[in-house]
Amino acid sequence: MHVCVLGQGYVGLPLAVRAAEVGHTVTGYEPDRARCAALAAGSSYVEDIGDDRLQAVLGSDAYYASSDPQDLKGFDVAVITVPTPLTDRAPDLSCVRDAGRVLAEWIEPGATVVLESTTHPGTTRDVLVPLLEEGSGLVAGRDFHVGFSPERIDPGNADWRLENTPKIVAGLTEGCLGRVKEFYDTVTDVTVPASGLEEAELAKVFENTYRHVNIALVNELSRMAHTLGVDVWHTLELAATKPFGFTRFLPGPGVGGHCLPIDPVYLSHHVKARHGQTFRLIELAQDINESQPDYVVRRLQDALSRRFRRSVHGARVLALGAAYKPGTSDARQSPAVEVTDRLRAMGADVTVVDPYLPVADGGCREIPFGAGTDTVGDFDAVVLLTPHGEFDLARLAAEAAYVLDTRGVMAAAPHIERL
Repeated sequence: MHVCVLGQGYVGLPLAVRAAEVGHTVTGYEPDRARCAALAAGSSYVEDIGDDRLQAVLGSDAYYASSDPQDLKGFDVAVITVPTPLTDRAPDLSCVRDAGRVLAEWIEPGATVVLESTTHPGTTRDVLVPLLEEGSGLVAGRDFHVGFSPERIDPGNADWRLENTPKIVAGLTEGCLGRVKEFYDTVTDVTVPASGLEEAELAKVFENTYRHVNIALVNELSRMAHTLGVDVWHTLELAATKPFGFTRFLPGPGVGGHCLPIDPVYLSHHVKARHGQTFRLIELAQDINESQPDYVVRRLQDALSRRFRRSVHGARVLALGAAYKPGTSDARQSPAVEVTDRLRAMGADVTVVDPYLPVADGGCREIPFGAGTDTVGDFDAVVLLTPHGEFDLARLAAEAAYVLDTRGVMAAAPHIERL
């Protein structure tokens, strides 16, 4: 099939490359010309897709990166994987609408359009379908097929990848569902049919809402445990020995990535705007997780005052990690960035080290900490925000004057505090 994937980011590029590898002819549509040029040159900016995989599908002519809408002509399947951010704390579907308008011109009878971008229930039916019908002059469900299949990409996860993660598929009609499932059966090991579009859309936002709420719960628990003088990390280890009825979540500096800080807001905002009801648990979780970077800064501020009788202002702080999770350069909505921004705003001299991020992105060094002129002992404090495997934690424990470990990966010691 001729497959077009609109958006070549963390979701779209892995799907496009996988589709090309299994035998489809794929057009990766990317309006960003700089990104498109990098892909055409065989240079991947997504860690999950190495240059060798990208170059292989380019070399076989199975994949072509383009920013020209005319290259969408004649598609059999088109998948929309564009961003759905928040603008002024409200859902922004402008990229989905733009993609729908671009695609509509090239829809031919029998073609299939699938939305993968995360959104609130009703988006595919009420937003995307009207745009496709208006622009094409065709009727969805009769002349062409429409579906929704939520992305489940976890950047940097070597165990659960696109091909072996169960894929939910949904269609506007039974016929649409059949076509959507037929395509995804070629690129994933397991497809899970949904009874309707809205159920699939809701499943996606609920998956991330579940994580968001439980992370908020354990973040608040860590604050209360600190006040009580109780080791929350050991408490969680004890609770995790229960073989039923408990799922272990861990505290941290906040939540990041595209999903957790954004997806639950789509659900709560939609319920309030459409039905005037408040999704109270989501809003409370949002308040807790958004305030977690401030809590980290307060803990560091208290430690500097208590241990060294000095303020954050003028203190030399080494911040380890800027990405929102280890093993990736994804710094979208990263709480680590928020922590360092707040420290700098308070007058701290902050050095950020992240081996996955270039200097241009957030002022991060590409070298491991301790290299160059500075050593760990030259800093007043170290805050471990993202525990990349490249960081030498044993050396950190041996040389640092003080460490605030926000991820609980270091053993507690007189000069090491865990969040």
